[in-house]
Amino acid sequence: VEAILHALIPFKFVDHTHTDAVVTITNTEGGEDKIKELYGDKVLIIPYIMPGFVLAKLIYDMTRDVDWNELEGMVLMNHGLFTFNDDAKKSYEKTIELVDRAEKYLVDNGAELSFPRESVGTSSVHSSSNASALELQELAKIRKEVSTLKGHATISILNDSSLACGFANEDIQKIATQGPLTPDHVIRTKRIPAILTAFSSTSPEVELKAYIDEYEQYFQNNKTNETLLNPAPNFAILKNRATLSFGKNAKEANIIKDINEHSFEAILKAEKLGGYKALSAKHIFEVEYWSLEQAKLKKATSSPEFSGKVALVTGGASGIGLAIAKMLNSRGCAVVVLDLNLEVENIFNKADMIGVKCDLTSSDDIKNAVSKTVKNFGGIDIVVSNAGIFTPSENLDSLSDENWEKSMNINLTAHQKLIRETAPFLKLGIDPAIVMVASKNFPAPGKGAAAYSVAKAGQTQLARIAALELGEFGVRVNTLHPHAVFDTSLWTDEVLESRAKAYGMSVEEYKTNNVLRTEIKSDNVAELVCAMAGKVFAKTTGSQVAIDGGSDRII
Repeated sequence: VEAILHALIPFKFVDHTHTDAVVTITNTEGGEDKIKELYGDKVLIIPYIMPGFVLAKLIYDMTRDVDWNELEGMVLMNHGLFTFNDDAKKSYEKTIELVDRAEKYLVDNGAELSFPRESVGTSSVHSSSNASALELQELAKIRKEVSTLKGHATISILNDSSLACGFANEDIQKIATQGPLTPDHVIRTKRIPAILTAFSSTSPEVELKAYIDEYEQYFQNNKTNETLLNPAPNFAILKNRATLSFGKNAKEANIIKDINEHSFEAILKAEKLGGYKALSAKHIFEVEYWSLEQAKLKKATSSPEFSGKVALVTGGASGIGLAIAKMLNSRGCAVVVLDLNLEVENIFNKADMIGVKCDLTSSDDIKNAVSKTVKNFGGIDIVVSNAGIFTPSENLDSLSDENWEKSMNINLTAHQKLIRETAPFLKLGIDPAIVMVASKNFPAPGKGAAAYSVAKAGQTQLARIAALELGEFGVRVNTLHPHAVFDTSLWTDEVLESRAKAYGMSVEEYKTNNVLRTEIKSDNVAELVCAMAGKVFAKTTGSQVAIDGGSDRII
């Protein structure tokens, strides 16, 4: 949008930034005088005007008689900084120099904060902080209501960093309701956040409705012939507690969180420098509803099926669970993967997919995993209860207590604990679903597999009861029964050869020993999980589906 302005500047390279330090100074009472004091006549100061052509025209008129070689840069009030040179490195170095001077000016004038700003993008949920005092279900309620207002599932990221908490403890009715740090932010953050007070006293629906009313009034006050955008907030301040960022996916929510981190710091410093002063609502509206700015947000024509949704997958560090987690994520879902293997935290370590080491036989571990899920993404919509083990083959007359109890704990009780801890959040989820990964050993048990088969039968019955109990809350619970999924670590080449030999078959014959003569792979199971969690099974609950190529014993 600044292409014409860049073309007017008579140098080969132009660096244009919305640098925090400079914009902090411009967005204060008497900001222009402060910029003059800082840079003198070596920097051209441009009063705020709409970006694009009108800004280019203003600068063209202002610089008709200017010797550009005498300038070190330009400051656009409430907007940003320009530097320029025929050498790319020199232009960049001039940006650094001018920003350094602005940062020193802030320090010299007492505009420093008493708490650090954590690295942007670093999740705060792994540290002890005020987050422990927040009611997780209330966070899920807020996310549910915002999703309803936006008309689609929404990721909600909790920011309880020292900076966010410090900002939320300020007089936010004064400093958070003036407008963004620079008008370009408005297309991401909207002009102002929703402000939500103590969870226990006021319903978030009431305060969010008030925000909607205020946004619609802002639109009516400033519109000419524009069409109202969705009025739901893009971020919220939890008064005296923390902040939330809302996005159609984790990437968008993190961009808003990133902008907020920088804005919070700049606004608090501006307050120390004489008082934060943003542009008028009219100026912000012009940019928010400017077609060239809106075009930045319209690159994607459609969203994946699970965009904005949150899934929790157990046993996801390998095998079937790994395939499920990756497929859900590839279809737009933010995924939290639980596994006893500590490597899960390294395997999954990105904005929309995180791993949590979790012993599913421990209620405390499950509660911790649920807490991290809600803080990172706002709630839970899909639970894939997949984790399990196959204990050694033992006939009933020699079945050890240890193997029986181990199978029951992991293959049955762990699933019950997971449902208990996630059900309150699923009730607040978006089209919520539980998918139980059971086994062909339930409908067709085999000799020597009592510990495994009985536990899987119990897991299947548990799913049926969950379907009955959670149906009134819109939570669907369905079960799939895989068999002989050979592309997992359990089935080594040696094991496959041994089992095939025992049946008098080749390895290939053994792998396709079913009615359809087809091999079942982890991705096939993942496809069925996605179907059960999505639109295909939207009207189905309490069902059981085999994925085994057809077993003559079951048929």
